[in-house]
Amino acid sequence: MDKEIKIVAPGRTCLFGDHQDYLGLPVIACAIDRHIFLKASPNDSGVFKIRMQDIDSKRDIPISEEFGSLEPRDYFASALRVLRREGCLPNRGYDVDITGNIPINSGNSSSSAVLLAWIYFLIEAFGIDRPVDREFLAELGYRAEIMEHREPGGMMDHFSIAMGGVVHIKTEAPFECRTIGTKLDGMVTGVSGVPKETVGLLGRVKGNAQKAIQIVSDKYNDFNIHKATISDLKKYGPLLPLDLVPYFEAAIENHHITQRALLELQKPNLDLQEIGRLMTAHHSLLKDKLKITVPKIDVMIDAVLKQGAYGAKIVGSGGGGSIVVLTEPGTETKIVDTLLSAGAKEAYNIQVDPGLRIQNMTHSNI
Repeated sequence: MDKEIKIVAPGRTCLFGDHQDYLGLPVIACAIDRHIFLKASPNDSGVFKIRMQDIDSKRDIPISEEFGSLEPRDYFASALRVLRREGCLPNRGYDVDITGNIPINSGNSSSSAVLLAWIYFLIEAFGIDRPVDREFLAELGYRAEIMEHREPGGMMDHFSIAMGGVVHIKTEAPFECRTIGTKLDGMVTGVSGVPKETVGLLGRVKGNAQKAIQIVSDKYNDFNIHKATISDLKKYGPLLPLDLVPYFEAAIENHHITQRALLELQKPNLDLQEIGRLMTAHHSLLKDKLKITVPKIDVMIDAVLKQGAYGAKIVGSGGGGSIVVLTEPGTETKIVDTLLSAGAKEAYNIQVDPGLRIQNMTHSNI
C-alpha cells in the first residue's frame, strides 16, 4: 500500500468501575475528545521511522525485527509480535509521526491510544488473516499491552478507545462490551500534574483484592463476587485479615455503585445529579479504602464539589493523574477555573468521542 495512512485514537475516562475489571467485575467508561494522531507515509528504507515530537522521541524499527524478547512497556514491539501471529507481516518501511493532546501520565490512557493507533495503522498497511472489527482491535490492544508484558491491568482502556461512546464492559466470561450512550453533557477533566503510578499501585490493589476474594472463596464454595451484595460484608468480613478487609469491601461496594450507575445511564433522560452523586461515592471508596489518591487530587475534588459540581472522581490507576467532574451543563467554565485555582496543571471540558478511526471520518470504517 503506497498511500498515506492517518489514524485518530481518542483518550478515555473511567466513569465507574476503577480497579474492577481485573477482578472480572463490570466497568463503565467512555472515549473522550482528546486524541493521538498517527500519520504514516511509506518509505524505501525497510524501517519504521517513528517520531513522537511531543516527547522528543525518535525510534527506528527494522520491519524484519521479530522481538524475541521485550523491554518493559515497549508496546510498539509487543504489537508487532501479536500481529505477526495473526498474519500481519510488514513488507516495507514507513515514516510514522505521532502527536496528540492527551496529557501524558494523567490516567486518560495516552499510551493505550498510541498502541491502538499503531495497531490500526499496521493492519491498514499490511492486512491481516481475518475480518477486523472494533472488538478485535481492542482485543489486540489488550493482548499487546497486558498479556505480552504480563502487566496487572485490565481491558477497559482498549475497549473504551476502540469502541467509542459510553460503554458498559462486562469483563467476566462470557465477555461483553456494549454501547449504552453516545453523549454525556457536563464533563470536565482536571489534570493534577502529579504523575500517576500504574504498575506498582495496580499490583498492590489487584493483589490484595484477589487475596481477599480467594480467602472467602476457599471458606465458602458458593461465594461469587459478581453476586455479592452490601449485606454480605458482615458475613464475609470477619474471615479476612484486617489489612485485606478494605480491598474486599471496596470490590463489593464499587460493584454495587456501578450497577446503580448502569441503570441511570440507560434511562432516556439522564439524571446528571444522581450520576454525579454516584461518581463521588465511587471516589470516596477509591480514596478511603483503596488509598489511591494524593493530596492534590483531594484538593481539586473538594474544590469543585464546593462550587456545586454534581460529582467528581479520580481517573485511572491512581497515585496522581487526573479527575473527571460532572457538572450542570453550562457551568463547565466555572469548574475549569475552579480547578486551575486549586492547582490543576490543566483543565478543560470534554465530550464523548466516537472512537478509533481513520482521520477525517466521523466513524471508523471497521
